[in-house]
Amino acid sequence: MFNTTLSPSTNLYMNSTSDPSGRPPWYQFPVCAVAPYGFIFYFGVKVFNLAVGTPCNVLVIWQIASKKSDAATSDIFIFSLAILDAYFCLMTPIEMVNRLLLDDSRIWYFQRFAYGLKDVAPLFLVCICLDRYVAVVHPILFTGIRDNKIRFGISVVVWGLILAYGLTKSILGVMSVNEVFSGVILFAFAVMVFCNMSIIWVLRRSVVGKEEMHPVKKKAFKMVLIILAIIVANYLPPVALMPFVPYYTFVQFRCQISISVFSIMDLSCSIEPLLYITKMERVDSKCCGRSFAKAEDVKV
Repeated sequence: MFNTTLSPSTNLYMNSTSDPSGRPPWYQFPVCAVAPYGFIFYFGVKVFNLAVGTPCNVLVIWQIASKKSDAATSDIFIFSLAILDAYFCLMTPIEMVNRLLLDDSRIWYFQRFAYGLKDVAPLFLVCICLDRYVAVVHPILFTGIRDNKIRFGISVVVWGLILAYGLTKSILGVMSVNEVFSGVILFAFAVMVFCNMSIIWVLRRSVVGKEEMHPVKKKAFKMVLIILAIIVANYLPPVALMPFVPYYTFVQFRCQISISVFSIMDLSCSIEPLLYITKMERVDSKCCGRSFAKAEDVKV
């Protein structure tokens, strides 16, 4: 993610400014005046996440926390991911005010911390995909590890890694974790694609010789296809483009590619909870003064 960091190739600070008032330009770098459109997309995604992602993630948190029974085994990972996404969405007003008006170095610490959490939040997506992979591809093994204490322990470890990464990025700057971020995204993308492709293959194989797929399996099959499409759309751009960073010009990378790629990744803050909400078949309890149906997850 881009933040107040020194670019070795240009000797420019990322929050450098040509505005006599001292405020940074809305497109972050003076040289980005020739190609500011990536920042328009960035701010649009920010507003969308605040308006859509925040309430959706709060609803997911409430729905999982209010379950009395019949919770899915991956709910603890979904709950953690929703907390991270909700926090990231709620940081939007603070970030936009600081980025556009204040440019306060102390607030940048909190911004970098929020981006650090978002950078490695896909680790919880990996946990969700692995949990479903074992459930579908290795059902016998899955029955032996259904105990949520195992998933709770994994969640604690992942939270520790995420907080350590966020604090490192906040205190030492974005370049201190740049290689770690690249490695995490490559690892997460490879694991998630493998898990979902394996689930699709097993579900397709289960209907060989039959006229049609069982309705429950058909629903699960469609859901996995949707999840795979979202994973590819959100995480393929950084995987495909980031290895070629040395070949981009400063304007291409900072003003067009990186800002657009990370904006697409940030959209997952809204897409993921929306996907979870669509899996709720009915709702019946009250949350925030409104009536919702009791949620029943379509379990893979």
